[in-house]
Amino acid sequence: MNAATFPTYDSYKDSGVDWIGRIPSHWAVQRSKFMFAQRKELARKEDVQLSATQSYGVIPQEEFEELVGRRVVKIQSNLEKRKHVEIDDFVISMRSFQGGLERAFATGCIRSSYVILRPLDLINPDFFGYLFKSPRYIKALQATGSFIRDGQDLNFDNFSMVTLPVVPLEEQRRIVACIDQKARKIDEAVRIKEEQITLLRERRQILIQDAVTCGLNPKAPMKESGIDWIGRIPAHWEVRRSKYVFAQRKELARKEDVQLSATQSYGVIPQEEFEELVGRRVVKIQTNLEKRKHVEIDDFVISMRSFQGGLERAFATGCIRSSYVILRPLEPVNADFFGFLFKSPRYIKALQATGSFIRDGQDLNFENFSKVELFLPPLDEQATIAAHIKAGCQKIDNGIAIKEKQIVALKEYKTSLIDAAVTGKIKVA
Repeated sequence: MNAATFPTYDSYKDSGVDWIGRIPSHWAVQRSKFMFAQRKELARKEDVQLSATQSYGVIPQEEFEELVGRRVVKIQSNLEKRKHVEIDDFVISMRSFQGGLERAFATGCIRSSYVILRPLDLINPDFFGYLFKSPRYIKALQATGSFIRDGQDLNFDNFSMVTLPVVPLEEQRRIVACIDQKARKIDEAVRIKEEQITLLRERRQILIQDAVTCGLNPKAPMKESGIDWIGRIPAHWEVRRSKYVFAQRKELARKEDVQLSATQSYGVIPQEEFEELVGRRVVKIQTNLEKRKHVEIDDFVISMRSFQGGLERAFATGCIRSSYVILRPLEPVNADFFGFLFKSPRYIKALQATGSFIRDGQDLNFENFSKVELFLPPLDEQATIAAHIKAGCQKIDNGIAIKEKQIVALKEYKTSLIDAAVTGKIKVA
Protein backbone atom coordinates (compact mmCIF):
# COMPACT_ATOMS: atom_id res chain seq x y z
CA MET A 1 0.00 0.00 0.00
CA ASN A 2 1.35 3.38 -1.01
CA ALA A 3 -0.18 6.83 -1.41
CA ALA A 4 1.97 7.19 -4.53
CA THR A 5 -0.46 4.91 -6.39
CA PHE A 6 -2.97 7.79 -6.45
CA PRO A 7 -3.04 10.16 -9.46
CA THR A 8 -1.49 13.63 -9.23
CA TYR A 9 -2.78 17.03 -10.37
CA ASP A 10 -2.20 18.16 -13.96
CA SER A 11 0.22 20.93 -13.02
CA TYR A 12 2.16 22.09 -9.97
CA LYS A 13 4.07 25.12 -8.76
CA ASP A 14 6.56 25.80 -6.01
CA SER A 15 4.71 27.01 -2.91
CA GLY A 16 7.83 28.75 -1.61
CA VAL A 17 7.21 27.08 1.76
CA ASP A 18 9.62 24.31 2.76
CA TRP A 19 7.16 22.17 4.69
CA ILE A 20 4.52 22.30 1.94
CA GLY A 21 6.74 21.99 -1.13
CA ARG A 22 5.09 21.80 -4.53
CA ILE A 23 1.34 22.42 -4.67
CA PRO A 24 -1.30 22.23 -7.41
CA SER A 25 -1.13 25.29 -9.66
CA HIS A 26 -4.56 26.56 -8.58
CA TRP A 27 -3.76 26.40 -4.85
CA ALA A 28 -2.18 29.26 -2.91
CA VAL A 29 -0.47 29.76 0.46
CA GLN A 30 -1.10 32.28 3.20
CA ARG A 31 0.27 33.26 6.59
CA SER A 32 -1.72 31.35 9.17
CA LYS A 33 -2.46 34.47 11.24
CA PHE A 34 -4.56 35.73 8.32
CA MET A 35 -6.60 32.50 8.32
CA PHE A 36 -7.02 31.99 12.10
CA ALA A 37 -7.10 34.48 14.96
CA GLN A 38 -6.91 33.98 18.71
CA ARG A 39 -10.22 33.67 20.50
CA LYS A 40 -9.64 35.59 23.72
CA GLU A 41 -13.17 35.60 25.11
CA LEU A 42 -13.33 34.43 28.72
CA ALA A 43 -15.59 31.58 29.80
CA ARG A 44 -19.31 32.21 29.83
CA LYS A 45 -21.43 31.40 32.85
CA GLU A 46 -23.12 28.44 31.13
CA ASP A 47 -19.94 26.95 29.66
CA VAL A 48 -19.19 23.32 30.46
CA GLN A 49 -15.60 22.35 31.24
CA LEU A 50 -13.79 20.88 28.21
CA SER A 51 -10.75 18.62 27.94
CA ALA A 52 -8.23 19.01 25.11
CA THR A 53 -7.17 15.50 24.10
CA GLN A 54 -4.93 14.17 21.34
CA SER A 55 -7.14 11.14 20.76
CA TYR A 56 -10.64 12.63 20.87
CA GLY A 57 -10.17 16.35 20.23
CA VAL A 58 -11.68 18.98 22.52
CA ILE A 59 -14.71 17.43 24.20
CA PRO A 60 -16.65 17.83 27.48
CA GLN A 61 -14.59 16.68 30.45
CA GLU A 62 -17.33 14.31 31.62
CA GLU A 63 -17.46 12.68 28.17
CA PHE A 64 -13.68 12.23 28.22
CA GLU A 65 -13.82 10.62 31.66
CA GLU A 66 -16.41 8.14 30.38
CA LEU A 67 -14.28 7.30 27.34
CA VAL A 68 -11.10 6.62 29.33
CA GLY A 69 -12.85 5.18 32.41
CA ARG A 70 -11.16 7.42 34.96
CA ARG A 71 -11.41 10.81 36.58
CA VAL A 72 -9.20 13.65 35.34
CA VAL A 73 -7.65 16.43 37.39
CA LYS A 74 -10.10 19.32 37.73
CA ILE A 75 -9.04 22.93 37.28
CA GLN A 76 -8.66 24.41 40.78
CA SER A 77 -6.91 27.72 40.12
CA ASN A 78 -7.41 30.68 37.76
CA LEU A 79 -11.02 29.64 37.17
CA GLU A 80 -11.88 33.20 36.25
CA LYS A 81 -9.30 33.08 33.43
CA ARG A 82 -10.70 30.04 31.64
CA LYS A 83 -11.28 30.62 27.94
CA HIS A 84 -14.44 30.23 25.89
CA VAL A 85 -14.34 27.71 23.01
CA GLU A 86 -16.74 27.33 20.08
CA ILE A 87 -17.39 24.19 18.02
CA ASP A 88 -14.83 23.88 15.18
CA ASP A 89 -12.30 26.14 16.87
CA PHE A 90 -8.81 24.62 17.14
CA VAL A 91 -6.82 24.46 20.37
CA ILE A 92 -3.07 24.59 20.90
CA SER A 93 -2.45 22.42 23.95
CA MET A 94 0.60 21.28 25.90
CA ARG A 95 0.86 18.22 23.62
CA SER A 96 0.41 19.99 20.29
CA PHE A 97 4.14 19.92 19.56
CA GLN A 98 3.86 16.13 19.51
CA GLY A 99 0.44 15.47 18.00
CA GLY A 100 -0.79 18.62 16.29
CA LEU A 101 -3.70 20.89 17.10
CA GLU A 102 -6.94 19.66 18.67
CA ARG A 103 -10.28 20.41 17.07
CA ALA A 104 -13.24 21.44 19.27
CA PHE A 105 -16.31 19.21 18.95
CA ALA A 106 -18.24 21.06 21.66
CA THR A 107 -18.82 24.57 22.98
CA GLY A 108 -17.55 25.29 26.47
CA CYS A 109 -14.47 26.53 28.30
CA ILE A 110 -10.92 25.37 28.75
CA ARG A 111 -7.96 26.15 30.97
CA SER A 112 -6.30 29.54 30.51
CA SER A 113 -2.92 28.16 29.40
CA TYR A 114 -4.33 26.94 26.07
CA VAL A 115 -4.50 29.01 22.87
CA ILE A 116 -7.85 29.02 21.05
CA LEU A 117 -7.90 29.53 17.27
CA ARG A 118 -11.01 30.71 15.45
CA PRO A 119 -11.22 30.73 11.64
CA LEU A 120 -11.28 34.18 10.04
CA ASP A 121 -12.86 32.90 6.84
CA LEU A 122 -15.12 30.07 5.77
CA ILE A 123 -13.19 26.79 5.99
CA ASN A 124 -13.94 23.10 6.09
CA PRO A 125 -13.02 22.13 9.70
CA ASP A 126 -12.64 18.47 8.70
CA PHE A 127 -9.97 19.43 6.16
CA PHE A 128 -8.00 21.46 8.71
CA GLY A 129 -8.60 18.74 11.28
CA TYR A 130 -6.63 16.41 9.01
CA LEU A 131 -4.05 19.07 8.07
CA PHE A 132 -3.26 20.07 11.67
CA LYS A 133 -2.66 16.40 12.58
CA SER A 134 -0.50 15.59 9.55
CA PRO A 135 3.17 14.71 10.21
CA ARG A 136 4.41 17.43 7.84
CA TYR A 137 2.49 20.14 9.67
CA ILE A 138 3.56 18.88 13.12
CA LYS A 139 7.20 18.83 12.03
CA ALA A 140 6.87 22.42 10.76
CA LEU A 141 5.31 23.45 14.07
CA GLN A 142 8.14 21.82 16.00
CA ALA A 143 10.67 23.82 13.97
CA THR A 144 9.26 27.15 15.23
CA GLY A 145 10.92 27.17 18.63
CA SER A 146 13.02 25.61 21.35
CA PHE A 147 10.00 24.41 23.36
CA ILE A 148 10.98 20.75 23.05
CA ARG A 149 14.28 21.51 24.76
CA ASP A 150 13.34 24.06 27.42
CA GLY A 151 9.73 23.09 28.17
CA GLN A 152 8.21 26.25 26.67
CA ASP A 153 4.59 25.85 25.57
CA LEU A 154 3.54 26.48 21.99
CA ASN A 155 1.79 29.81 21.54
CA PHE A 156 0.10 31.88 18.83
CA ASP A 157 3.48 33.16 17.62
CA ASN A 158 4.59 29.59 16.91
CA PHE A 159 1.35 28.93 15.05
CA SER A 160 1.75 32.16 13.05
CA MET A 161 5.18 31.11 11.78
CA VAL A 162 3.76 28.14 9.85
CA THR A 163 2.30 29.21 6.51
CA LEU A 164 -0.76 27.23 5.40
CA PRO A 165 -2.04 26.01 2.03
CA VAL A 166 -5.15 27.77 0.66
CA VAL A 167 -7.44 25.25 -1.03
CA PRO A 168 -10.77 26.08 -2.72
CA LEU A 169 -13.57 25.36 -0.25
CA GLU A 170 -15.38 22.88 -2.50
CA GLU A 171 -12.12 21.03 -3.08
CA GLN A 172 -11.51 20.88 0.67
CA ARG A 173 -14.88 19.20 0.98
CA ARG A 174 -14.12 16.66 -1.77
CA ILE A 175 -10.71 15.84 -0.29
CA VAL A 176 -12.30 15.26 3.12
CA ALA A 177 -15.02 13.03 1.65
CA CYS A 178 -12.42 10.87 -0.08
CA ILE A 179 -10.14 10.68 2.97
CA ASP A 180 -13.11 9.79 5.17
CA GLN A 181 -14.08 6.96 2.84
CA LYS A 182 -10.54 5.57 2.64
CA ALA A 183 -9.97 6.04 6.37
CA ARG A 184 -13.16 4.13 7.27
CA LYS A 185 -11.99 1.16 5.22
CA ILE A 186 -8.54 1.27 6.78
CA ASP A 187 -9.97 1.63 10.30
CA GLU A 188 -12.29 -1.32 9.69
CA ALA A 189 -9.37 -3.44 8.48
CA VAL A 190 -7.41 -2.45 11.61
CA ARG A 191 -10.40 -3.28 13.84
CA ILE A 192 -10.72 -6.76 12.30
CA LYS A 193 -7.02 -7.47 12.80
CA GLU A 194 -7.17 -6.23 16.39
CA GLU A 195 -10.07 -8.60 17.03
CA GLN A 196 -8.06 -11.43 15.50
CA ILE A 197 -5.14 -10.60 17.81
CA THR A 198 -7.52 -10.66 20.80
CA LEU A 199 -8.74 -14.12 19.77
CA LEU A 200 -5.16 -15.36 19.32
CA ARG A 201 -4.23 -14.09 22.79
CA GLU A 202 -7.27 -15.83 24.25
CA ARG A 203 -6.24 -19.03 22.46
CA ARG A 204 -2.76 -18.64 23.97
CA GLN A 205 -4.23 -18.35 27.47
CA ILE A 206 -6.42 -21.40 26.94
CA LEU A 207 -3.44 -23.40 25.65
CA ILE A 208 -1.42 -22.51 28.76
CA GLN A 209 -4.29 -23.00 31.18
CA ASP A 210 -5.29 -26.42 29.82
CA ALA A 211 -1.73 -27.72 29.64
CA VAL A 212 -0.57 -26.60 33.10
CA THR A 213 -3.72 -27.77 34.90
CA CYS A 214 -4.65 -30.94 32.96
CA GLY A 215 -1.44 -32.14 31.35
CA LEU A 216 -1.10 -33.39 27.78
CA ASN A 217 -2.77 -36.79 27.99
CA PRO A 218 -6.56 -36.37 27.54
CA LYS A 219 -7.05 -40.02 28.60
CA ALA A 220 -5.18 -39.71 31.89
CA PRO A 221 -7.27 -40.63 34.98
CA MET A 222 -8.33 -37.48 36.86
CA LYS A 223 -8.98 -36.73 40.53
CA GLU A 224 -10.42 -33.90 42.57
CA SER A 225 -7.59 -31.82 43.99
CA GLY A 226 -9.71 -30.60 46.89
CA ILE A 227 -8.56 -27.03 46.12
CA ASP A 228 -11.10 -24.64 44.62
CA TRP A 229 -8.74 -22.79 42.27
CA ILE A 230 -7.13 -26.00 41.01
CA GLY A 231 -10.17 -28.25 40.50
CA ARG A 232 -9.57 -31.63 38.83
CA ILE A 233 -6.00 -32.69 37.99
CA PRO A 234 -4.37 -35.89 36.66
CA ALA A 235 -4.52 -38.59 39.35
CA HIS A 236 -0.72 -39.01 39.56
CA TRP A 237 -0.06 -35.30 40.28
CA GLU A 238 0.54 -34.07 43.83
CA VAL A 239 -1.04 -31.16 45.67
CA ARG A 240 1.40 -29.35 47.96
CA ARG A 241 1.45 -26.39 50.29
CA SER A 242 3.37 -23.77 48.32
CA LYS A 243 5.71 -23.01 51.25
CA TYR A 244 7.02 -26.58 50.95
CA VAL A 245 7.81 -26.06 47.25
CA PHE A 246 9.31 -22.53 47.44
CA ALA A 247 10.99 -20.71 50.31
CA GLN A 248 11.99 -17.07 50.73
CA ARG A 249 15.49 -16.17 49.61
CA LYS A 250 16.63 -13.67 52.25
CA GLU A 251 20.27 -13.27 51.24
CA LEU A 252 21.32 -9.63 50.89
CA ALA A 253 22.90 -8.31 47.70
CA ARG A 254 26.43 -9.40 46.92
CA LYS A 255 29.13 -6.90 46.04
CA GLU A 256 29.21 -7.94 42.37
CA ASP A 257 25.42 -8.04 41.88
CA VAL A 258 23.99 -5.99 39.04
CA GLN A 259 20.77 -4.09 39.66
CA LEU A 260 17.69 -5.94 38.34
CA SER A 261 14.23 -4.73 37.36
CA ALA A 262 11.11 -6.83 38.05
CA THR A 263 8.85 -6.38 35.02
CA GLN A 264 5.53 -7.95 34.06
CA SER A 265 6.46 -8.06 30.38
CA TYR A 266 10.06 -9.32 30.48
CA GLY A 267 10.45 -10.97 33.88
CA VAL A 268 13.33 -10.05 36.19
CA ILE A 269 16.19 -8.76 34.03
CA PRO A 270 19.15 -6.36 34.39
CA GLN A 271 17.99 -2.76 34.71
CA GLU A 272 20.19 -1.65 31.79
CA GLU A 273 18.66 -4.32 29.56
CA PHE A 274 15.15 -3.21 30.53
CA GLU A 275 16.00 0.43 29.73
CA GLU A 276 17.19 -0.63 26.27
CA LEU A 277 14.01 -2.64 25.65
CA VAL A 278 11.65 0.21 26.60
CA GLY A 279 13.81 3.03 25.29
CA ARG A 280 13.81 5.10 28.49
CA ARG A 281 15.53 5.48 31.83
CA VAL A 282 13.92 4.03 34.95
CA VAL A 283 14.03 5.43 38.47
CA LYS A 284 17.15 4.22 40.25
CA ILE A 285 17.11 2.93 43.83
CA GLN A 286 18.42 5.75 46.05
CA THR A 287 17.55 4.53 49.56
CA ASN A 288 18.07 1.33 51.57
CA LEU A 289 20.76 0.18 49.16
CA GLU A 290 22.26 -2.00 51.87
CA LYS A 291 18.92 -3.88 52.14
CA ARG A 292 18.71 -4.94 48.49
CA LYS A 293 18.12 -8.65 48.04
CA HIS A 294 20.13 -11.19 46.08
CA VAL A 295 18.36 -13.02 43.23
CA GLU A 296 19.41 -16.18 41.38
CA ILE A 297 18.39 -17.24 37.87
CA ASP A 298 15.03 -19.11 37.93
CA ASP A 299 13.98 -17.65 41.27
CA PHE A 300 10.53 -16.05 41.23
CA VAL A 301 9.80 -12.55 42.49
CA ILE A 302 6.65 -11.17 44.11
CA SER A 303 6.52 -7.54 43.01
CA MET A 304 4.12 -4.63 43.49
CA ARG A 305 2.25 -5.71 40.33
CA SER A 306 2.02 -9.42 41.07
CA PHE A 307 -1.60 -9.14 42.21
CA GLN A 308 -2.40 -8.04 38.64
CA GLY A 309 -0.05 -10.11 36.50
CA GLY A 310 1.34 -12.96 38.56
CA LEU A 311 4.89 -13.66 39.71
CA GLU A 312 7.97 -12.65 37.73
CA ARG A 313 10.65 -15.18 36.85
CA ALA A 314 14.33 -14.20 37.17
CA PHE A 315 16.33 -14.55 33.96
CA ALA A 316 19.52 -13.12 35.49
CA THR A 317 21.48 -13.16 38.74
CA GLY A 318 21.75 -9.87 40.60
CA CYS A 319 19.95 -7.82 43.24
CA ILE A 320 16.57 -6.17 43.59
CA ARG A 321 14.90 -3.64 45.85
CA SER A 322 14.22 -4.71 49.43
CA SER A 323 10.43 -4.45 49.18
CA TYR A 324 10.21 -7.47 46.86
CA VAL A 325 9.87 -11.09 47.99
CA ILE A 326 12.24 -13.60 46.39
CA LEU A 327 11.14 -17.24 46.05
CA ARG A 328 13.66 -20.06 45.62
CA PRO A 329 12.64 -23.64 44.86
CA LEU A 330 13.17 -26.14 47.68
CA GLU A 331 13.47 -29.03 45.23
CA PRO A 332 14.17 -29.37 41.49
CA VAL A 333 11.34 -27.82 39.48
CA ASN A 334 11.00 -26.82 35.84
CA ALA A 335 11.19 -23.02 35.80
CA ASP A 336 9.42 -22.82 32.42
CA PHE A 337 6.45 -24.79 33.79
CA PHE A 338 6.10 -22.61 36.89
CA GLY A 339 6.71 -19.51 34.79
CA PHE A 340 3.54 -20.38 32.86
CA LEU A 341 1.64 -21.46 35.99
CA PHE A 342 2.40 -18.30 37.98
CA LYS A 343 1.14 -16.14 35.08
CA SER A 344 -2.08 -18.10 34.50
CA PRO A 345 -5.38 -16.27 35.17
CA ARG A 346 -6.56 -18.93 37.63
CA TYR A 347 -3.43 -18.63 39.74
CA ILE A 348 -3.55 -14.82 39.73
CA LYS A 349 -7.20 -14.90 40.78
CA ALA A 350 -6.34 -17.27 43.65
CA LEU A 351 -3.52 -14.94 44.70
CA GLN A 352 -5.88 -11.96 44.67
CA ALA A 353 -8.26 -13.80 46.99
CA THR A 354 -5.64 -14.07 49.75
CA GLY A 355 -6.01 -10.58 51.16
CA SER A 356 -7.34 -7.06 51.01
CA PHE A 357 -4.24 -5.65 49.31
CA ILE A 358 -6.18 -4.59 46.22
CA ARG A 359 -8.40 -2.41 48.38
CA ASP A 360 -5.97 -0.97 50.93
CA GLY A 361 -2.72 -0.86 48.95
CA GLN A 362 -0.98 -3.60 50.95
CA ASP A 363 1.78 -5.38 49.04
CA LEU A 364 1.67 -9.10 48.42
CA ASN A 365 4.02 -11.01 50.69
CA PHE A 366 5.19 -14.56 51.37
CA GLU A 367 2.16 -15.14 53.57
CA ASN A 368 -0.15 -14.44 50.61
CA PHE A 369 1.90 -16.77 48.43
CA SER A 370 1.76 -19.51 51.10
CA LYS A 371 -2.05 -19.47 51.13
CA VAL A 372 -2.28 -20.60 47.51
CA GLU A 373 -1.63 -24.31 47.31
CA LEU A 374 0.18 -25.72 44.28
CA PHE A 375 -0.03 -28.87 42.20
CA LEU A 376 3.12 -30.68 41.21
CA PRO A 377 3.43 -32.94 38.15
CA PRO A 378 6.51 -35.22 37.99
CA LEU A 379 9.62 -33.24 36.98
CA ASP A 380 9.96 -34.82 33.52
CA GLU A 381 6.28 -34.14 32.84
CA GLN A 382 6.73 -30.51 33.88
CA ALA A 383 9.43 -30.22 31.20
CA THR A 384 7.29 -31.92 28.54
CA ILE A 385 4.29 -29.68 29.29
CA ALA A 386 6.48 -26.56 29.24
CA ALA A 387 8.01 -27.54 25.89
CA HIS A 388 4.53 -28.13 24.43
CA ILE A 389 3.32 -24.73 25.65
CA LYS A 390 6.41 -22.94 24.32
CA ALA A 391 6.00 -24.49 20.87
CA GLY A 392 2.28 -23.68 20.74
CA CYS A 393 2.81 -20.14 22.03
CA GLN A 394 5.56 -19.54 19.48
CA LYS A 395 3.17 -20.28 16.63
CA ILE A 396 0.49 -18.04 18.14
CA ASP A 397 3.00 -15.26 18.87
CA ASN A 398 4.25 -15.42 15.26
CA GLY A 399 0.65 -15.01 14.08
CA ILE A 400 0.17 -12.05 16.42
CA ALA A 401 3.42 -10.44 15.23
CA ILE A 402 2.32 -10.71 11.58
CA LYS A 403 -1.02 -9.05 12.33
CA GLU A 404 0.64 -6.33 14.41
CA LYS A 405 2.95 -5.53 11.47
CA GLN A 406 -0.07 -5.39 9.17
CA ILE A 407 -1.78 -2.94 11.56
CA VAL A 408 1.34 -0.74 11.63
CA ALA A 409 1.44 -0.79 7.81
CA LEU A 410 -2.26 0.14 7.57
CA LYS A 411 -1.87 3.02 10.01
CA GLU A 412 1.24 4.28 8.21
CA TYR A 413 -0.64 4.11 4.92
CA LYS A 414 -3.52 6.10 6.37
CA THR A 415 -1.12 8.74 7.72
CA SER A 416 0.80 9.05 4.46
CA LEU A 417 -2.45 9.21 2.47
CA ILE A 418 -3.78 12.09 4.59
CA ASP A 419 -0.41 13.85 4.58
CA ALA A 420 -0.17 13.69 0.79
CA ALA A 421 -3.83 14.61 0.19
CA VAL A 422 -3.99 17.75 2.34
CA THR A 423 -0.75 19.13 0.88
CA GLY A 424 -1.74 18.42 -2.73
CA LYS A 425 0.87 15.74 -3.47
CA ILE A 426 -1.87 13.40 -4.71
CA LYS A 427 -5.29 13.97 -6.19
CA VAL A 428 -7.86 12.02 -4.18
CA ALA A 429 -10.97 13.90 -5.27
